[in-house]
Amino acid sequence: MNQTNHERFTILLMSLAFFGLTVESFVAGWEFWVPPLIILGTLSIWLMHISGYPEYNIRKVAYFILSMLAVFFHGVHDSSFFDIALIVVFAMVTFSFYNNAYMMNCLIAEYITLLCLQFFVISHGSGIVFDTMNISRVFLHVSIVFMMYYCSMKVISSRTEMQQSYEDSEQQIEAVDADMEDFLSNISHELRTPVNVVNGMSEMLIKKDAGNEAINIKNAGIRLAYQIEDIQDYTECKREKVILEEDDYMSTSLINDVVVGFRFLNNEKKLELIVDIDPSVPSKMYGDVKKLHKIFRHLLENAIKFTRKGGIYVKMFSENTDYGVNLCIEMTDTGIGMDRWSVASVSKGMYQVNKKRNRSSGGIGLGLFIVYGFAHRMGGFVKIESEKHVGTTVRVTIPQKVIDKEPCLAISKSFSGDIVFHVRSDKYKVPKVRDFYRAMATNLASGIGVPLYPAETIKEIDRLKEKLDISVIFMGQEEYEENPAYFDEMSKGDVVVAVSANAGFKATPGSAVLVMPKPLYAYPVIKVLNEGKNAGNLANMEQTERPTFTNVRALIVDDEPMNLIVATELFKEYEIITETAGSGKEAISKFRNNDYDVVFMDHMMPGMDGVEAMKQIKAAAQEMKKSIIVIALTANAVSGAREMFIKEGFDGFIAKPINIADFERVMMRELPKSGEDKGGQSA
Repeated sequence: MNQTNHERFTILLMSLAFFGLTVESFVAGWEFWVPPLIILGTLSIWLMHISGYPEYNIRKVAYFILSMLAVFFHGVHDSSFFDIALIVVFAMVTFSFYNNAYMMNCLIAEYITLLCLQFFVISHGSGIVFDTMNISRVFLHVSIVFMMYYCSMKVISSRTEMQQSYEDSEQQIEAVDADMEDFLSNISHELRTPVNVVNGMSEMLIKKDAGNEAINIKNAGIRLAYQIEDIQDYTECKREKVILEEDDYMSTSLINDVVVGFRFLNNEKKLELIVDIDPSVPSKMYGDVKKLHKIFRHLLENAIKFTRKGGIYVKMFSENTDYGVNLCIEMTDTGIGMDRWSVASVSKGMYQVNKKRNRSSGGIGLGLFIVYGFAHRMGGFVKIESEKHVGTTVRVTIPQKVIDKEPCLAISKSFSGDIVFHVRSDKYKVPKVRDFYRAMATNLASGIGVPLYPAETIKEIDRLKEKLDISVIFMGQEEYEENPAYFDEMSKGDVVVAVSANAGFKATPGSAVLVMPKPLYAYPVIKVLNEGKNAGNLANMEQTERPTFTNVRALIVDDEPMNLIVATELFKEYEIITETAGSGKEAISKFRNNDYDVVFMDHMMPGMDGVEAMKQIKAAAQEMKKSIIVIALTANAVSGAREMFIKEGFDGFIAKPINIADFERVMMRELPKSGEDKGGQSA
């Protein structure tokens, strides 16, 4: 019985007892002014219970005091001499549920007091005669009361011990969980450093054309880095200690993350990925873009993992609200699906559909729990709809502030003509994939406000050419390969022909056919519509050139020699002049004797840690009237690490393993003038 029901049950027993006492008071002709007080007291305890005021412990004492007053009122009358034991036992049973020994002590003391009062009254001329029968009755009643008192105290003591034992067990379990989570967190931190080395060295080997072995090593390193992040994210979600790192971001970067992630993942099952982004989504929003990226990654990996054939449909749209928008992310697959029990279990942590050692799906089973944890921390929610052997749809809705409400995708005002979508519906073994493509095309056309016409055959295209002013025709690779000469000829005219194709596909030499690498998504479509035959580099939404920081002098501080090698090689690609230091003391000494524009500082180093070294370098810079930028380059990448390092005095933060996009973003933000002063930088 929970606290509310227990309280209600106690009040109900008291109310019945008070009602009987009131009736008895009228029948026996006891004091006339007491029954109204009893009725008022009954109403008061119900009012306290319903209102919940004052707090529970105070209400509990109030109920007990009122009951003791009622017992005393009943027991002081000589006609109740033989009923006192019954009333006290009833009160003991009622309040023994509260597990408070002092209540039993108070009741037994009240019983003894009432007996003494009754004996005093009887000794001064009461009508009760103490014959053998009455003496035996009194002895029996006293025995029953004290036995009940003993039993109640025993029960209360037993319950208290059980409760304490349960609390101790809970604390031990929590302590073990906390120790395990600390262990996992520390392990994930320690593993970041060697993984950074593996990824960096494998990248160096790839640049030296070391072969597929180096590529496989790098891919394995990236996968391990993701799993390390998952362990860290899981422990933070489990502890409810997820810290948001919010900043402005471009909404199209989320979709680019999905596309790049899909190209990286193993797709031996030849699954189709269809990405449908609503063009009206605000172009720039404010939120934790890293956690949004992770949500996308986990959803995509799960969908691929449990889908044997067919494809995955990613949809991103927004709903306007007073505070900005609700960003909605939907991931639908044609996979094995889940039953109701599985759907209910995924939010509880480390749930996997197939836990056998020979299971065909990979991963460590933390993805959806992390999705739930991040979504809830950002003020959103997750909804899962699934059916066994049909597929699963996961929808994540997260509130975001809007920085720039302009649509993320827009068609040029100069565009004119009609668009044809040429895809054969019978080529898909899983019909839902055809529906995914149609939904994406329809939503995109509706979003940008252009007419779209489907055509499954060449004859239908010819009929549409007679009626419409066709300016662009989109198609799949199979459709093009069935009639390459037809479309090559068409591309040489005024019609733009764009083919969505697998990696490595090339159109007929000499034709003007544009190739859009799969997966098909909105960005290359919009680019084709806006630029026509001049559209180039349709594989990536982010086409900015790699920035350079010519002649920028950097000091890299790390106690791990291999990390120094990796960072040095990486920074050379950006034309940064580097020097290294193996400790905080060496870094301070080199800073005093050389000129640097930026210092990359590791955090955990023996002797002097990175924070102390940074503070001494900044103090030395102030003393020498120099300006210096110090960026934390560390494997300490728990939630809130960036804020912690910035608060300590660092100018920027980059986590290991080094993410190129993060590195470039931090450098562009922290060195906007240094590049110009040192020789210029391009972006």
